[in-house]
Amino acid sequence: MHCPFCGEADTKVIDSRLVAEGDQVRRRRECLSCRERFTTFESAELVMPRVVKQDGSRQPFDEEKLRSGIMKALEKRPVSIEEIEAALNRIKFRLRAAGEREVKSMQLGEEVMTELRQLDKVAYVRFASVYRSFQDINEFKEEIERLSVNGNDSPDPVDVAKALAGEGKTVPAKGKA
Repeated sequence: MHCPFCGEADTKVIDSRLVAEGDQVRRRRECLSCRERFTTFESAELVMPRVVKQDGSRQPFDEEKLRSGIMKALEKRPVSIEEIEAALNRIKFRLRAAGEREVKSMQLGEEVMTELRQLDKVAYVRFASVYRSFQDINEFKEEIERLSVNGNDSPDPVDVAKALAGEGKTVPAKGKA
């Protein structure tokens, strides 16, 4: 690290501490030439993979686009911002942990559906209806039946229909009060 005062390349670390909940290292340094002290912060540069669209085009990962899609599915649903942020962080963690430079948009969509299935069944069906391009009510019914076979509580089909029709009510999943 070059000294910001004299430009000398030879500095030494005199103190290191974790900061920002362990996400950064704060280092106190001293220039061996001019004896000035300064502080540096070190953090990992985590690069998100590029998203490969169905048409083969590649785009940079866009966290805001991901957040927007999840928020649309969860519109008027009883899910806190903290739960949404935690879900976004889990998705990003899994993408980084895979270590791939590129991720197919289909895989990203599946990651979102995994999180939505845990957060809110109605939001999951909303997202799945757009993501999987449901063509008729039977496809909705099949997805709801899959939820009831694979999950604990499934949403009532009538509640899902109301939510998808845009009735402004928040509809709890079946069995929840």
